[in-house]
Amino acid sequence: MSKENYVAVGGQALMEGIMMRGPKGTAMSCRLPDGTIDTEMKDFKSIRKKYKFLNVPIIRGVIAFVESMIMGYKLLMESAEKTTMDLGDEPAESKLDKWIEEHFGPKMMAVIGTIASVLGIGLAFVLFIWMPTFVFDLISKHSDISMKVRPLFEGAIRIVIFVLYMYLTSRMKDIHRVYMYHGAEHKTIACFENGHELTPANVMKEIRFHPRCGTSFIFVTILLSIFISSIAAVILPESFVNTRWLWIIVKLLLLPLIMGVGFEFIQLAGKYPNKLTKALSAPGLAMQRITTAEPDEAICEVAIAAMNAALTVEVPAKEEVEIYDDMFSEKTDDAQ
Repeated sequence: MSKENYVAVGGQALMEGIMMRGPKGTAMSCRLPDGTIDTEMKDFKSIRKKYKFLNVPIIRGVIAFVESMIMGYKLLMESAEKTTMDLGDEPAESKLDKWIEEHFGPKMMAVIGTIASVLGIGLAFVLFIWMPTFVFDLISKHSDISMKVRPLFEGAIRIVIFVLYMYLTSRMKDIHRVYMYHGAEHKTIACFENGHELTPANVMKEIRFHPRCGTSFIFVTILLSIFISSIAAVILPESFVNTRWLWIIVKLLLLPLIMGVGFEFIQLAGKYPNKLTKALSAPGLAMQRITTAEPDEAICEVAIAAMNAALTVEVPAKEEVEIYDDMFSEKTDDAQ
């Protein structure tokens, strides 16, 4: 697809499903327990369309990140609820299940989602903000390491934590399935961007790595945090760098700038592939060898259904989609 005909599309892997965002809207397709594919359009309107000043470079990246996190999490919870419905007899409820149902009722999923969100944000803060700072302070007490190397040292720790976390989660069966859908999402977008017909056979031929990916975005932000934090460490008074809680505040205040710059880079890398953008995108693309897996044709069909709906707003009936008997079989022989 040429730059003149460039159409922005994006997506996200869900539980046994995929969300695709295209020029006609946002669509979610899920493989239900009965084997059919359920596709529906989602009403999503970015706040950037209402307030034009939010489309300013850097700022639009922060807004896009927050919106994608909120929207993505809601769809992830919805897909989990849809695809784990029991087709057989319902098991007897435990006393805990009955208590939760009586006290929360239909709001139960919202309560669980809120708790999970808070825990997730807390875990991210501990792993990527607090722990690197704590480890550096611990080492600096027993050595003469310069405070000027703090950003580089902490950045290296964040990279190790991120790679290790992604690798360990990829070994989990349920997460591996999500990574297969992640691979199908990338392949389907690549098939569309290369101008090929959206069929399972064509999608399967595409590479599963894509420069405009959330994994690449996170990795780019980590690298940018090292660069920008290093500048801050030179400019700011030593007390800001030497005092743990002050340095943590500095890093939190720098996050919007880092995310904004990272967003602009990812967009440019996806729209203008050249030697420079490919070289800078290489670390993020390498990480996708962990966070994506080779999908099968059944999974690709789900991605195609979501893409077609996002491009045309035409939602197919569930009866029109072919059912695969082995669609829930685990695929472990990933192409590298």
